[in-house]
Amino acid sequence: MTKTVTVLENILNANDRIAASNRAQLDQADVFGLNVMASPGAGKTSVIEKMIAGLSQELRMAVIEGDLATSIDAERIEAMGAEAVQINTGGNCHLDAVMLQEALPHLTLEAIDLLVVENVGNLICPSNFTLGTHANVLIASVPEGADKPYKYPGMYRGVEVVILNKIDLLPYVPFDLDYFRQGVEILNPGVAVFPLSCRTGEGVQAWLDWVRLRVTVSVADKIPATRG
Repeated sequence: MTKTVTVLENILNANDRIAASNRAQLDQADVFGLNVMASPGAGKTSVIEKMIAGLSQELRMAVIEGDLATSIDAERIEAMGAEAVQINTGGNCHLDAVMLQEALPHLTLEAIDLLVVENVGNLICPSNFTLGTHANVLIASVPEGADKPYKYPGMYRGVEVVILNKIDLLPYVPFDLDYFRQGVEILNPGVAVFPLSCRTGEGVQAWLDWVRLRVTVSVADKIPATRG
């Protein structure tokens, strides 16, 4: 009788256990964590730069950058004055909980309110590996086309937020916005969708307001109620 070894299931179970430990560390330090995913070139780093510019006066931010080999994005983040830790995956197409676990000791979590993890540019693998962050964000972009929710359903199902970046290109690039929204809604009913442009700034404030609210609510939920 042939025996089947469920390697992937075992890997994912082990990853989830470490992700739970990562979450516990963030919760203990009152840090709200975002896992930002997208295809290459969709604008992950640009969105994070907008977050630093718009929120750094009120929230203490740090960024963990995941990339195959370089530190280019981490250098961009540091140039804006935010703390950054680089994870080079050595060819792996995603971050996992072990990689985040190894990166967290390089940050002083007690000095951070918001931790943004920029995952490796990929529309397949990252959705399978939880990290321990509190919310998953997927960035799509107009030049990619409106069919991405239909082609990569796994990425769109497991996120709390979908950002549609580069909407300044809508007059110039064929993109059926209704078709895109329909695909997103079918896969993830009620998910928050933020159309924006990092180049012009259109729509960015609504996204920053969402982040600000989530961080505030997350911290407030951890403060024990006082008895009168």
